[in-house]
Amino acid sequence: MKVRAHAPGRVNLIGDHTDYMGGLVLPMAVDRGTTVTGERGGDVVRLVSADEAGEAVVALDVDEPAAAEPRWARHVAGVVWALRPREGFDGEVATTLPLGAGLSSSTALEVAVALAVGYDGARLEFASALQRAEQAATGVPCGLMDQLVIIGGVAGHALLIDCASLETAPVPIPDEVDVVIAHSGQRRELGLSAYAERRAQCEAAEAVVGPLRAASRAEVEAIADPLLRRRARHVVSENERVRDFAAALSSGDPETAGALMDESHRSLAEDFDCSTPKLDELVARLRGTPGVLGARLTGAGWGGCVVALARAGATVDGRRVRAVGAASVLRW
Repeated sequence: MKVRAHAPGRVNLIGDHTDYMGGLVLPMAVDRGTTVTGERGGDVVRLVSADEAGEAVVALDVDEPAAAEPRWARHVAGVVWALRPREGFDGEVATTLPLGAGLSSSTALEVAVALAVGYDGARLEFASALQRAEQAATGVPCGLMDQLVIIGGVAGHALLIDCASLETAPVPIPDEVDVVIAHSGQRRELGLSAYAERRAQCEAAEAVVGPLRAASRAEVEAIADPLLRRRARHVVSENERVRDFAAALSSGDPETAGALMDESHRSLAEDFDCSTPKLDELVARLRGTPGVLGARLTGAGWGGCVVALARAGATVDGRRVRAVGAASVLRW
């Protein structure tokens, strides 16, 4: 059986480092993505990539995804390990997503591979399996945001995700605004970043005040350790910003949404320490561009991309992206 599976990338409009704490996020699936094409059969999953060196050859009984080589093959191995497909696959990978840019190229690859090898389960089970695949492949204790939006995206809408209940709600992107992505030129890999350290710090803050999802700002400000206080303050305030941002878009108030993006970047830079000089410089340049309503880092930070909200048609350096629907598979 021949198969073509496509998975979009995603840009997170607001809500970084809240997903793994059971908070709120507002990503959207975008009109750039990853496609896996080939034929099912055999006892290995074998893929070549037009964008990455080497060949991924993964046995169906793989037991150590993080040991696969080349490095990009670890994502393929994670999927095979998590899903245990009944038959192999031989094909190729192509992508229009910049790699290491914070647009979820790794999850898009994992979703496309999963669909190509035949996964057809329920959405939440699918997302959870892919989360296990990503964690096994990279060692990064990621949340479920990327998986949920890539397999559940709605055209023309961002997706408000409650990462505690896993409930989702589409939020319309107003016609009078454009979403623009600009690359900082700084590639990042979360497995080599302080991502896991930040999650551990947030969990340490929760040991003091309880779940950050339910904590108040006053409770956070009472945390004695100044580092944990800053980490917790970002999570609690970012959850508030996600709610307010979704409400602003829904009510046709992009100016307020843009201001919330600016606040989000300041919090990520000052309280969460996950920005970089290149990201800060790019955000400042975009904010100074006529027609730009707000800008922030996206994709967890430590490099990658910035996302900006701009008035439709404004001249802005970067790539405009549209909100698209979910991943899909074609068989023949």
